[in-house]
Amino acid sequence: MSNFFRRTFTGAFIVIFVLGGFWLHPVSMVVTGLVLALGTQYEYYVMIRKAGVIPNVIPGMITGAITYLLAAVIAAGILPLKYLMVMIPMFFLVLILELYRKKENPFNSIAHTLFAVFYTVMPFGLIPFSAFFHTGIGSLVPNDLASYSPGIIVGFFILLWANDTGAYLIGVAFGKHRLMERISPKKSWEGFFGGLFLSVCAAWLLSGWLGVVAPFLWIVISVIIAVSGTYGDLIESLLKRSIGVKDSGNIMPGHGGFLDRFDSTIISFPLVFLLLTLLG
Repeated sequence: MSNFFRRTFTGAFIVIFVLGGFWLHPVSMVVTGLVLALGTQYEYYVMIRKAGVIPNVIPGMITGAITYLLAAVIAAGILPLKYLMVMIPMFFLVLILELYRKKENPFNSIAHTLFAVFYTVMPFGLIPFSAFFHTGIGSLVPNDLASYSPGIIVGFFILLWANDTGAYLIGVAFGKHRLMERISPKKSWEGFFGGLFLSVCAAWLLSGWLGVVAPFLWIVISVIIAVSGTYGDLIESLLKRSIGVKDSGNIMPGHGGFLDRFDSTIISFPLVFLLLTLLG
């Protein structure tokens, strides 16, 4: 039971930190996204070192931070889109610095240093674009940005956690048919459909309050989250299994690390953002 209470307490803190940070104010939204992006990126570097790869951590983290912050100020309309071109010399710098490291298998290092930016940082970099220049629920603290709404972000995480909760409860109670046993032995089809059902129900109940997009689109978003979120979790499980680690970190007692907690977000949010860009 102690593990249950530890997971519950940590889970409550995660909900408060994430929803509070994204909902409170545009500045706290940017800071929260930056923490999640760099937290998952750093854990990727730590894990991949256990496979014998030595990524160039400091330049990689700086590149990740600049990528996210550039996305945020561009999304807010402070800088035009062309300033993303700043990332070109940053990526080249990672290649150039490898010349001076004198490590074995330098291109393995380059590949994983840059892949971490793509895999962990870029999905979080889309979050500001879903908040600025949108209408819907406002921030908890008033701000001067009349076109700022965290509705998509808040709704996304509520539906994601509803899916996780449904999958866990139904999977524990009724899970018999394994979803992909060679990668994640505990995941079951029963858990998947339980998560899907609870996520769709949450979307149906909350769509009127969340606003931003039509209620039907929130139902579609919940389905995307259930499917792609499951794949996101399986992809991270595949990474951990290939390296031989149980958790990506231990910063969240009972939940592992940043990457363990937000692996579903990394895959599902870009797809939700794509849907909203095309149809929202």
